Amino acid sequence: MSAPAVIVDRLNVSFGSSHVVRDVSFEVAEGESYGIVGESGSGKSTVLRVLAGLNQEWGGAVTIFGKAQPKVRDKAFHRAVQMVFQDPYGSLHPKKTLDDALAEPLAIHGIGDAERRIARALSDVGLPSAFRYRYPHQLSGGQRQRVAIARALVLEPTLFLLDEPTSALDVSIQAEVLNLLQALRQERKLTYILVSHDLAVVGHMCERLMVMQHGQCVEEMSAATLSARKPETAYAQALLVASEGFRRQG
Repeated sequence: MSAPAVIVDRLNVSFGSSHVVRDVSFEVAEGESYGIVGESGSGKSTVLRVLAGLNQEWGGAVTIFGKAQPKVRDKAFHRAVQMVFQDPYGSLHPKKTLDDALAEPLAIHGIGDAERRIARALSDVGLPSAFRYRYPHQLSGGQRQRVAIARALVLEPTLFLLDEPTSALDVSIQAEVLNLLQALRQERKLTYILVSHDLAVVGHMCERLMVMQHGQCVEEMSAATLSARKPETAYAQALLVASEGFRRQG
């Protein structure tokens, strides 16, 4: 069995006097899709930001692809690990074309074959090449999120960190984007860590998941346990009921 892609050991994060992540530990296998769920303020996005190198104030140990991670990451790390954010409009510059947005990470990393990589990334996310010279405001929310995914793909990473990647989208196109992400994982042999408040999304995308509450891991379970509606903790059970109640009303 291959070594885990990600090992998090006793991760702690505080902002001032607020202890937002408390002794969180988990492992993610190479090629696995792993979910982190919890209510707003549970600490799940903070964990993801530590993994991405965006939050440099933390304690504990983080190992990614066999390398112990320092607080400040190098360029090689940012080629291998990419993050897709919740708000695709906020992550794209309004006055830059999609071509500019896709070429920028390649220029930063000094990667030469921009033409091939941009064409492949757009093709992989189902956008025609004619879109390259459009601006973000000319696209729908779903198309913008596809561009954000394409921008992460151009560096040909191995680990994708997904922070509520469909929560800002209309329900009608959420499934399209999730199915796209699933297909990309298979084709490009990616490892995913997906943060969501929506258990249905995590159940659809992930093999295993961790439930967080007040900065702590309260339960780890398989997707099979989730679909069988048999979480061990009352909190996870309540999350499941709330998620299903919301969907029924919708």
